[in-house]
Amino acid sequence: MDDWIAGFRDSVPDAYQEWLVAALAAAGGVLLALLAHRIVFVLLRRVASSTNSQSDNLVIRHLARPTKWAMVALGLVLAAREVPLLDDAWEKVAGFLMPALVGWVAISVMGAFVRSVELKLDLEAEDNLRARRRQTRLRILSRIATFVIVFVTIGLMLLSIPGVRDIGVTLMASAGLAALAVGAAAQPALKSLIAGVQMALTEPIRLGDAVIIGGEWGWVEDIRTTYVVVKVWDERRLVVPTNKFLDEIFQNWTKTTARLMGTVYLYVDPATRLDPIRAKFMELVEGNDRWDGRVKHMQVTELTRDAIEVRFLMTAKDSPTLYDLRCDVREALIQWLAAEMPEALVRSRVMSAGEDGRALGAPSAEAMAQMGE
Repeated sequence: MDDWIAGFRDSVPDAYQEWLVAALAAAGGVLLALLAHRIVFVLLRRVASSTNSQSDNLVIRHLARPTKWAMVALGLVLAAREVPLLDDAWEKVAGFLMPALVGWVAISVMGAFVRSVELKLDLEAEDNLRARRRQTRLRILSRIATFVIVFVTIGLMLLSIPGVRDIGVTLMASAGLAALAVGAAAQPALKSLIAGVQMALTEPIRLGDAVIIGGEWGWVEDIRTTYVVVKVWDERRLVVPTNKFLDEIFQNWTKTTARLMGTVYLYVDPATRLDPIRAKFMELVEGNDRWDGRVKHMQVTELTRDAIEVRFLMTAKDSPTLYDLRCDVREALIQWLAAEMPEALVRSRVMSAGEDGRALGAPSAEAMAQMGE
């Protein structure tokens, strides 16, 4: 074997022997790192599959790729200790690659943590306010943390470039111009970052909230650091800047609870008997599965010359259910009035004329003359 190695060295020119040794050492380090990574993760997957928790599988799945490349970097570091040429080459790229790998691992760990916590949230519960609150905070804070990690990682990678580092040192030494330049350039990003933190702490909205903003009604589908996605009832999406929810007035129908109270208005003739309508309304609401059993009430809220305005109050567990309940009650009342009490439908009255051509009830010519005197 020694004779074969000696013969191989003699066959390779001296100028290439050092490069060949460096390449073989790097390949050996990478292969050993990949083998070690595979063995470790095979064992971890077996341990995770033996448990009932899905969080273990999530963590392993998120960490598989970044740790694989981190192990490759570790293998190159170990190989570079024994080969000077490889050590010199690694020093030139380590300052650029290591921050990227560390940032990638940090983002993966955070993503696995967020996903594992979200698995424990019961978002399908009837009253899921607490779960949506935790999910919103997790999403916002994780995106802010991702922004910070990426920002720091890119900064460290740029500082590893000699030209960029020299420019930064020169600017820092020139009476604070660097601070002013960085502050001006990063103002939109910092504003969005602060808005995201404020959104997470004050919670004006949460994921799944029913809101009315800009005259549109919909659900908060996603919250980013710079904008919020609102899913409108007809499947459209509104992309709303985050500061709009902090600086302007909007309606949040599920701020404290998902349960809501809704109204249905009905206009009937002034001569209508209201007790049968009230009885029918109570029957319709009590027989509807969408009613949550809290409030059912009928009130006369307005009286005009031609109609009575009747308001029906009802409650439901959430806004979509309440909307359907209101539509059900409105349709059923209209059909019942048309079939059972057609005289209650609003109609216009026209005064008929008498024999002398004047309208019934109008003053006579003699009365008008006496009034003129």
